[in-house]
Formats: sequence, structure tokens, C-alpha cells
Amino acid sequence: MKRIRVVVVDDEPYSRDEILFLLGKYQEVEIIGEADSGEKALGVIMRKSPDVVFIDIEMPQMSGMELAHSLKSMKKVPLIVFATAYPDYAAKAFRVQALDYILKPFDEEQLEETMLLIKDRLIVKETPNEKIVVSSARLAVEDEGKIVYLSPNEITYLFREERETMIRTTDSQYSMKMPLKDIEMKLKNHPFFRTHKSYLVNIDRIEELIPWFNGAYQVKVEGSTEEIPVSRNYVKALRERLEL
Repeated sequence: MKRIRVVVVDDEPYSRDEILFLLGKYQEVEIIGEADSGEKALGVIMRKSPDVVFIDIEMPQMSGMELAHSLKSMKKVPLIVFATAYPDYAAKAFRVQALDYILKPFDEEQLEETMLLIKDRLIVKETPNEKIVVSSARLAVEDEGKIVYLSPNEITYLFREERETMIRTTDSQYSMKMPLKDIEMKLKNHPFFRTHKSYLVNIDRIEELIPWFNGAYQVKVEGSTEEIPVSRNYVKALRERLEL
């Protein structure tokens, strides 16, 4: 069983002790460091490269949000869980792509839900000779002040519109700031295909491939009447993916 390596950052000793105690109940969790400030935490995280960091938001000098932004420049970016007494930071937490957001005083059931999310992102499959870590690659999207986690098979297609990426499911649409190429990397182990510089399509949801003009095509996906462009440079590779 792979250990989930965790660092806890909180300037309040009692809160830090509480989250450490609760995390200590999970056999798969290994606490590899703790810090009482963002500055100290940055050093610990850079040295030890944890899988997950639990971060308080309201801290003097370097806030939890500032720390989270700093971590985005790391080669291996840890999962971020904000642990705070303030519920008003959820939207900001989403913007730095935090995995979850838990409120003080900590609730064991809430932490259990967070741990399920963490384990879902860090699934471990063992083979006789090696251990492979596989990401579930669920997308976190903001919807009316809530954070919704979309499974890849729910998504029919994605497209870039001005400065936002639009995400379509059978019955809903969401938007996020993350560039399409970054989402494509997140979904690389799932059946998504770049049909055009601005479109990424779930090939399992394609129903029709329609000739267009100059060697280009269009596709239709389940639950949508929109015709999605397929650049002629991608047609051959798409047909190879779609056909037996």
C-alpha cells in the first residue's frame, strides 16, 4: 500500500494538532512535515515533495493563498486542501485548483470525504515488479459558489471561448480558466481527442462523422445538436481511433 505523504501548515498550534491527530487515524497517511507559517512551509515542501498539503488560509506574512500560488511553480505540484475557519474563500480556493476545502472546527465525516477524494486522485495499483500511481483526473469546476467534480465520462466535449474553457456534459455546461491544453494533459489517460485547435472531444460520445469541405469533417456527440469541427489534419487519426 502506497503511503500518502502529507505536510500540514497552520499558524495555530491547537488547530494544527487537531488535524494531525485526525489524519493520524488513517494508516495510509504519513505525516512528513508541519509548519507554523507559509515561509517555513515552503522550505519543508520543497525539500520533502509531499503528495498532499493541508494549508490554513489566514496566516501572517505569507497567507495560505500566497503559499498555494507559490507551489504551482514546483515540478511536482502537491494536492492542496485548504483547512480554514472562513467559508468565504471557496471561490478563491477553486481558482488555485485546490482539491478540497474543509472548515474548522474539523468534522471527521468531512475529513473522510476529503480523504476519499485524495485516494481517488492517488490510486495505487501494484504489479509484481513495480507500483504505478494513476490519477483519476476528475475536473473541479465552479458552479454557483460550489465546487463540482466531473468524471471524464460525464464530459462530451470541451472548447475554448475567448479566455475561458467551456465544458459540456449531456445536460449542463461549465466554464473554467484553465487552458484547453492543460485540461488535455489531465485527460490524457481517457478517450479524448483534439479535433481542432479549440475543441477536445470524448470519442466514446461521438455519434456521427460528417464530411464538410476541403477534406475537413464535423462530428456530432450524444445529447448535442452542435456540429463540432474536425480539422483535415486530424481526420485520419480520428477515424483510426473510432473504427474497428
